[in-house]
Amino acid sequence: METTRQKKVSRLLQKELSNIFQKEIPALLGNVIVSITIVRTSADLANANAFVSIFPVEDPKEALKVIKNNSGLFRKHLGDSVKHQLRIVPIVEYFLDDSAAYAEEIDRLLEK
Repeated sequence: METTRQKKVSRLLQKELSNIFQKEIPALLGNVIVSITIVRTSADLANANAFVSIFPVEDPKEALKVIKNNSGLFRKHLGDSVKHQLRIVPIVEYFLDDSAAYAEEIDRLLEK
């Protein structure tokens, strides 16, 4: 169960990562929308898992690979933006959130 502090830090990281992705992703992936759906932080706030949705891409795993390869750049920008709020900038791992695609597939099946 997440503590209140973990929830606050998770929301802060989600907001800041969204801003960073909005500025940096067009240079890396072109005309792609990357959305941070949820961020979960560890109890010591040193690690975080960020779940991302990527649209419109035929192969979101390739786009996720680009994001993972540039995670150091994102962490640097994250450190610049949260340096006054957090003592430790968490190490962020990125995972593909395919819940929207899954919901779309279920809707398509229900229409049949």
